Order: sequence, then C-alpha cells, then structure tokens
Amino acid sequence: MKQGQKRSSRVRDGSFATSHQVLRLRWKMFLVGVCLLAGAAQAQSATEYQVKAAFLFNFARFVEWPADAFPSADSALQICVLGEDPFGRDFEQVIVDKTVNGHRIEIAHPDGVPQARACQILFIAAPETAHLRQILLGLKGASVLTVGDAPGFAILGGVINFVLDDSRVRFEINLRAAELAHLKISARLLTVAKVVVSGEREGN
Repeated sequence: MKQGQKRSSRVRDGSFATSHQVLRLRWKMFLVGVCLLAGAAQAQSATEYQVKAAFLFNFARFVEWPADAFPSADSALQICVLGEDPFGRDFEQVIVDKTVNGHRIEIAHPDGVPQARACQILFIAAPETAHLRQILLGLKGASVLTVGDAPGFAILGGVINFVLDDSRVRFEINLRAAELAHLKISARLLTVAKVVVSGEREGN
C-alpha cells in the first residue's frame, strides 16, 4: 500500500508540475505572440498609436483595481485620454465588444483632472506633460493607471511610460506610483516591462 500511495503521489505531483509547465509555456507563447504581432504590425501598416492602443487594452487585463474604483460591479472600465487624442479611431477598433473581468471597455475624454479621477486608465497626451506635476497631484488618492509617452514620464511619477526601442513600442513601469494609486500590477506584466522604476518624484 505504501508503495502504491507513493507512486500515486508521484503521479499526481508530476501531473501538477506538467500542467503548471504547460500554463507557463502558453503564457510565454502568448507574450511572444503579442510582441511579434506588434512588431509585424509596425513593420507593415499599423501606426505607432494603433500598437499603443492595443497595449492599453492589455494593461486593463493585467492590472487589478480596488473594488471602490468602480461605481458598481458591472460599471464600464474607462480608458481615458487627457488632452489632444493621438489615437483617432484606433481605440474603437481595438475595444469593440471587449470586456475585462465583467467590465465593458469604454473610451472617454475628460475635460480636466477632476473628471479624470473617474477613469481607470488615463493616457496623458504628450503636450499635457508640461503640467504633469499638477495633474498627478490632482489625481492623488484616485486609483487611476496613468500612462504617457513623453520622455521621463515614469520617473516623474506616471505609472507606465511608452518608449520606442529599435522602432518597437515597449514600456516602463513605476512600481511606487502604482502602489500609491492602490493598483496591483501582474508579475507577468512586469516581466515584459523594459525598465521597472521603483521611485517617484518627491511630492507626488
């Protein structure tokens, strides 16, 4: 009996390990696929901001917001653009009929920072980064994933900053800024970040 029990245990353990390895492999394949598709799209006809729009949707999948970040369990997850919108119709093409954890995706263009506090993801257009310190202070206490593409955006206190690396869109993450916004970023997303910034600008 003991030998049979040990053998059964080994089989179960082996099965678990194999399943875990398969899941990890599938995840790695998914990430490789995303990177290849993004690279191929840029090499073909997709614009830089079409690729960034796709990344914004995927950020929504791998970031966890506190429950009180949504008015109700079935409220929309708002991806907002503050300032001049560089995406055009790219967002609509990416999010059509998409949901994340039961929340439909909705695009919004807040008039100012007070309205932006209701967003879950806020892309801050490059011209607005001249006022980034004031914007971030206005968002203090709100669980908003701030995203930008201006140089130094993450270092200055934004959560995610798009950067171009050999003509490919990648991103940096400011972990401290995410913590201050009460956001939990998946370790899986962190593994594909170009640089993980652990600090934030004093006063944010």
